[in-house]
Amino acid sequence: MSAKAISEQTGKEFLYKHICTSATVQNRFRYASVTPETDLDRLAQEHPWLLTERLVVKPDQLIKRRGKLGLVGVNLDLNGVREWLRTRLMKETTVGKAKGVLKNFLIEPFVPHKQSEEFYVCIYATREGDHILFHHEGGVDVGDVDSKAKKLLVGVDEKISEGSVSKQLLAQVPNDKRLVLAQFIVGLFNLYEDLFFTYLEINPLVVTKDGVYVLDMAAKIDATADYICKAKWGDVEFPPPFGREAYPEEAYIADLDAKSGASLKLTLLNPQGRIWTMVAGGGASVVYSDTICDLGGVDELANYGEYSGAPSEQQTYDYAKTILSLMTREKHPDGKVLIIGGSIANFTNVAATFKGIVRAIRDYQVPLKEHEVTIFVRRGGPNYQEGLRVMGEVGKTTGIPIHVFGTETHMTAIVGMALGHRPIPNQPPVAAHTANFLLNSSGSTSTPASSRTASFSENRCKVDGSPAKKAKCAAPVVKATTLFSKQTKSIVWGMQTRAVQGMLDFDYVCSRDDPSVAAMVYPFTGDHKQKFYWGHKEILLPVYKNMGEAMKKHPDVDVLISFASLRSAFDSTMETMQYPQIHTIAIIAEGIPEAHTRKIIKTADEKGITIIGPATVGGIKPGCFKIGNTGGMLDNILASKLYRPGSVAYVSRSGGMSNELNNIISRTTDGVFEGVAIGGDRYPGSVFTDHVLRYQDTPGVKMIVVLGEIGGTEEYKICHAIKEGRITKPVVCWCIGTCATMFASEVQFGHAGACANQAAETAVAKNKALKEAGAFVPKSFDELGEIIKSVYDDLVANGVIQPAPEQPPPTVPMDYSWARELGLIRKPASFMTSICDERGQELIYAGMTITEVFKSEIGLGGTLGLLWFQRRLPRYACQFIEMCLMVTADHGPAVSGAHNTIVCARAGKDLISSLTSGLLTIGDRFGGALDAAAKQFSKAFDSGMLPMEFVNKMKKDGQLIMGIGHRVKSINNPDMRVQILKDFVKQHFPSTQLLDYALDVEKITTSKKPNLILNVDGFIGVAFVDLLRTCGGFTRDEADEFVEIGALNGIFVLGRSMGFIGHYLDQKRLRQGLYRHPWDDISYVLPEHMSM
Repeated sequence: MSAKAISEQTGKEFLYKHICTSATVQNRFRYASVTPETDLDRLAQEHPWLLTERLVVKPDQLIKRRGKLGLVGVNLDLNGVREWLRTRLMKETTVGKAKGVLKNFLIEPFVPHKQSEEFYVCIYATREGDHILFHHEGGVDVGDVDSKAKKLLVGVDEKISEGSVSKQLLAQVPNDKRLVLAQFIVGLFNLYEDLFFTYLEINPLVVTKDGVYVLDMAAKIDATADYICKAKWGDVEFPPPFGREAYPEEAYIADLDAKSGASLKLTLLNPQGRIWTMVAGGGASVVYSDTICDLGGVDELANYGEYSGAPSEQQTYDYAKTILSLMTREKHPDGKVLIIGGSIANFTNVAATFKGIVRAIRDYQVPLKEHEVTIFVRRGGPNYQEGLRVMGEVGKTTGIPIHVFGTETHMTAIVGMALGHRPIPNQPPVAAHTANFLLNSSGSTSTPASSRTASFSENRCKVDGSPAKKAKCAAPVVKATTLFSKQTKSIVWGMQTRAVQGMLDFDYVCSRDDPSVAAMVYPFTGDHKQKFYWGHKEILLPVYKNMGEAMKKHPDVDVLISFASLRSAFDSTMETMQYPQIHTIAIIAEGIPEAHTRKIIKTADEKGITIIGPATVGGIKPGCFKIGNTGGMLDNILASKLYRPGSVAYVSRSGGMSNELNNIISRTTDGVFEGVAIGGDRYPGSVFTDHVLRYQDTPGVKMIVVLGEIGGTEEYKICHAIKEGRITKPVVCWCIGTCATMFASEVQFGHAGACANQAAETAVAKNKALKEAGAFVPKSFDELGEIIKSVYDDLVANGVIQPAPEQPPPTVPMDYSWARELGLIRKPASFMTSICDERGQELIYAGMTITEVFKSEIGLGGTLGLLWFQRRLPRYACQFIEMCLMVTADHGPAVSGAHNTIVCARAGKDLISSLTSGLLTIGDRFGGALDAAAKQFSKAFDSGMLPMEFVNKMKKDGQLIMGIGHRVKSINNPDMRVQILKDFVKQHFPSTQLLDYALDVEKITTSKKPNLILNVDGFIGVAFVDLLRTCGGFTRDEADEFVEIGALNGIFVLGRSMGFIGHYLDQKRLRQGLYRHPWDDISYVLPEHMSM
């Protein structure tokens, strides 16, 4: 949702902080908030004026007309305020149909004034601009300001002046107050624009000789502008409507939503209710709520919510477990039902989201059975068959009654089943598997030609489809009637390869001559080519860094499909509209600030460009062109016969519901001619009538379907057009959101525009007006398909529509990745791994989640144990590994590895190159003796050879004993690193047989030469063998295998890397120059044959 109400305190804080006006604004920041936890005595210490001034106290909970309801205490001292609050704070009260508890109050200074000093001012946003309402008589009895107030419309991108305000709004204001009010209103309007308000009302606004006083204020801001206004807004708290509590679960889901690219919404209506919903899609969620209320379930409806926009399995799990937790807290005598519904998804992988829900059901299976919960599921879309299968399977394994249905079942039929109004089929019809649609059912191996004429208006496409000519003077620019044809070429903004491939597959199955996507624009990479499939063969599409280059190289492009983010969509769209070749732009992003959208609309109208969106999936013209992910994947395209044109055109707000309309229309008529989802925002770029009138003027369209929605008044324009005879083709229309009038408190539905601000904007009022105007209006969404079929059958009977014979479409190979997702194919993996898995929501080390790694505090040694040895090692083993890393970290700059690293660093090489140079010196003669020592000592010990025999054998064979000997340290000057490790090992290891053997060898070697000690490499090598053999985590063969494959040398490599990096950083920090070895440290000699 975009426009969200803020508390009066927040609104005034914004005003006092940021208003810029010559008028003197009094009582700035003089307010105090009271909650049940507030200590009034302490509050008086924080706000001393509470003890010295007369006061006003009122609830600050989005309650309208507080004065008339007796909810304002006026002209009281602090004791009077205390007494006034005593009878109201935490007391339940009724406001309209809503019952709620008064818990937040605002105390402000009382402002003595005359009635003649009270004024009314309000600013609110509409599609064409911002309206300023002003009335010279404000206060409690202001009455119907819409009819009485002076109005000034400030168009999009226009400014106001004190002169225009004074002239058009303040004619009835006394002269001595006119200038002050004009100055204040101009400042207020600038504040309203700068802070992205969508509604701002002050009543009364008091003007005295001392200045301006803002007494009562109500406001809404555009929450989507948070990324622009964060610095000025700070952290804004949006209170719930009066009568509805703010639940922590709602805040939790709102937080998930804010962190996700998907949409996750939850509103609790009646936590004790028995009917719970978990619906995919903003439009579908409204339809399900409507149907539940239509069937008498309004008092038992527990929640409203939706998940959409391809949430991940983990996000769906988090959402589902929240719902299941809430519904299993209180038992209901009749048991409970959970409706997991949705329309046919365009791009969401249904199986992936359902796996998240299945996880949650498994986790809550015991309380679900205790609360006698029955679950009804209906869904369609990508991979929905697999999703329904796993959902049915979990019902069988857990014993929870779960009834599963696919696209063969009407979307809301499960509501009637759940509420007992409709029988539950024992064996629902089985929809064909995704793969079946991709097979050529004609039996022919050749690719058939197009099954129908692509468009009945095709012959006129060069006229209607051309960009509108720019009118001279101020005449309105006429937009194109035909937006898409079989020759339409587009540019896609954003690296949306899946959407583009879907468009190309659609083109191919429609028998287009060439792809509809000419190029892509992606500013975050350089110009390059991107590979796609065209039927069976691979093709390359150009990707450009900037829009100008793409337009210049592709002058035949007239459509832009923008997948730009909500932050960049405005700028990229405004840039695109500067190119006259573009006549249609689809904006997919949701959450674009309304002020930005209105600027886009204004520019588009001036240039004759049709905007589809924002917040849309796009649109589709069967046989010609589809926008992005519209229509879903190829299985749905084929199932809904979207590869050839039918006779029915539709327009809806919701993207998911547009796909549901594709399904309904394909099952009840000869199919879709064209369909557009204009988007769920309050100000869509094009409105219902823009498209309905296009359809009226398109010969191929024989009937029109409109799926309207609560909020806005655009549907009334359809009524007028029908009455005036501008629309003569049959129109089937239904507005969703009829349930809103049944709720006690205001509910913001999934779409930003789905909120009625007046009676005329309700779905009930609009459906009634449409029916009276002559549109075909069903009794509910449940009957929409029947009405569409009835109208279609009449048109066929009257000869208006002559259905064409069906022909099979061309076959399109399935992508490998999707075929594998569906379980249709298998192939051996290129390589295998067993230590780490990053595919899920949480990184896993050898079966242990990263969360558990930190919770268990296994440290770096334990992590190394998981990744190297695939075991969770004992604590002493983890500590020993960390000690080994510490003692091997460095041994000064003179050793070969450090020396190489330093030389490279001083030669200007980067960190990786310098580190690698040092690591390459590691081997048997430097640092790499761990493995060799472990192998030599183990072999001698295991063969039963005495220490003296081992020493003698190595001498006889002319081999060095690895791990014995040190250049500096000796028996008289011991290596403290070895001593520290020895003390720890002797204290903590269960057995040290090999270490004891090595120490016996050391006694023999040091008796011959004092520096032939067991060095740090040798000690770590033999001690590690003892660790692997005796810690209980490995078999003898496994322990020996780790030694053989070089695991122990890894300890030295990892430890010494820390030191090498330290030397690199040290040299850079000291800014050491290029190293040149000194001459006097080099012995220059002649070749032997010359010196002789």
